[in-house]
Amino acid sequence: MLVEELDPTFLFTWKGTRNKTEDYRSHDFLELAFVLSGSGRYRIEGHIVEVAEGDLLLFNPGVRHQALSAGEGEFPATEFFVGFSDIQLQGYPRNFLPFVEGGYVLHTTGDLRQKLFKLCSSMEAENAVCRQGRYFMLKAYLTQLLLLVIREQFEPVQKVSGYSFESVNKKYVVEQILNYFEDHYREKISLDQIAENMYLSPFYLSKIFKSETGDTPIRHLINIRLERAKELLENGWGGSIQEVAACVGYDDAYHFSKLFKKKFGVPPSGLKRR
Repeated sequence: MLVEELDPTFLFTWKGTRNKTEDYRSHDFLELAFVLSGSGRYRIEGHIVEVAEGDLLLFNPGVRHQALSAGEGEFPATEFFVGFSDIQLQGYPRNFLPFVEGGYVLHTTGDLRQKLFKLCSSMEAENAVCRQGRYFMLKAYLTQLLLLVIREQFEPVQKVSGYSFESVNKKYVVEQILNYFEDHYREKISLDQIAENMYLSPFYLSKIFKSETGDTPIRHLINIRLERAKELLENGWGGSIQEVAACVGYDDAYHFSKLFKKKFGVPPSGLKRR
């Protein structure tokens, strides 16, 4: 058994976006970096490594690495870092975490990727508040993260032939968003908040929503609101246009009217008169 005892010492977390090239360095602890969104490049032990959303980077003690700034027009990587020490895996040196396929990057997909997003979000939230037992909560999240990575490396889940876990997860996420829109279109809705609640990055959430529906989440929400407004007006709405707008989630009646006319070719006031 690779893991007989796992009692890491949690050191730190950090989340940020790479806007400049860093120093070429190494350290005496272990560091994991999960790419939450965007893409980027690293120089690791003299080799240039491309990374993208969902990639997990591993820097064992002594490994020289350098984050390189994004090029012009590129979407820079936003990463979540966690530093730790004091691990011992059977058959490996102390303070060493292996990647079975070698190298320094683990490309995650599907269920593992979503679990890592969730853990990073939980660690970020816990680290932001000074509550009792914060260190032990962060250590518990770190232990979960390490076990997920070790299981993925040494005990991969066998995928059933013809069955795609990643596509099912995507469909589930999109279904949840669609249901939320239908139930809450009257309220203020933030894509960032939805992404945070689902432990995904806004960029990734938008990407999979469009891949499944052919539309962006915001455009889909706008269409739902305008269709509901049209139904109200066609059913003999007696209130003002401002009230119609408020009923479908818009504070600005002028903005609502512009969107309505663009979609249906007639302003809401014209439809109301008819």
